[in-house]
This record gives sequence, structure tokens and C-alpha cells, in this order.
Amino acid sequence: MFKTITIKKAVYDELIKVKQPDESFSELLDRLVQSKDKGDVLLSLRGSINFTDKEAMLRESQERRWERRI
Repeated sequence: MFKTITIKKAVYDELIKVKQPDESFSELLDRLVQSKDKGDVLLSLRGSINFTDKEAMLRESQERRWERRI
């Protein structure tokens, strides 16, 4: 079964950078979501995401971590 997805051009451009030459987009996405080491995924995307308010994002991330621990 196939599904069609829509992504922003900027996301497409970043995926092209991460995609291996002989890899389909389905294989790439599967590799990214199946990766045992999520740090590898983050490292591969490093520099491809721009945050408008990095401090707010870090605060929200920290708050959510504490919510999960309670």
C-alpha cells in the first residue's frame, strides 16, 4: 500500500542531503524512523533546522521532561 505525503521544499532539500545515492525516499524514511540510535538521526539533520526562539524551545523541552517524570 502506498500513501502520498506533502512536505515543504526546505524539508525535501534536507532529506536529499541525508539520502544515500542508491536509496529511495521510502527506504530513507524507514531508516530514519527505525534507527536504534536516535542521536544518529539528530546528527544527520544537524544544521538543517532553524529555530526562531531556541531558548523557548529548550525551556519547553525541559518542562515536558519534568512532566513525564512526575
